[in-house]
Amino acid sequence: MISDRLNRRENEVMNAVYDLSGGKERFLLSPYELTASLPAKRKYDEESLERALRSLSLDGYFDFIQSDRKGEKMYVIQMREAGLCYRRRDYQRKRGLVFRILVAALGAVVTFLVGVLLRAIFG
Repeated sequence: MISDRLNRRENEVMNAVYDLSGGKERFLLSPYELTASLPAKRKYDEESLERALRSLSLDGYFDFIQSDRKGEKMYVIQMREAGLCYRRRDYQRKRGLVFRILVAALGAVVTFLVGVLLRAIFG
């Protein structure tokens, strides 16, 4: 099942994985590379990083396997359809949110104007 709403950590990790993928479906990634591309203020450790990766994998964004390359821990990541179109879905979600806010603001303005008009007529 693909989650429409990711928590902040998962969203940051997914953005970093997407950026580091370079448009490839399958690639190698070290925990150091991934941690270096994440915001420093959040202070990701290896355990929280792997927890976020597992959650994203369960949500259907990508598959990942832990591996070793010359003694260095590596992640083999295979992007799935949800991972490949992550940016587009995020953009659509933000655009929908902006549209809903504009409709609510327009509704408030119309309600205010109707109220002023009714007071002018009956008040």
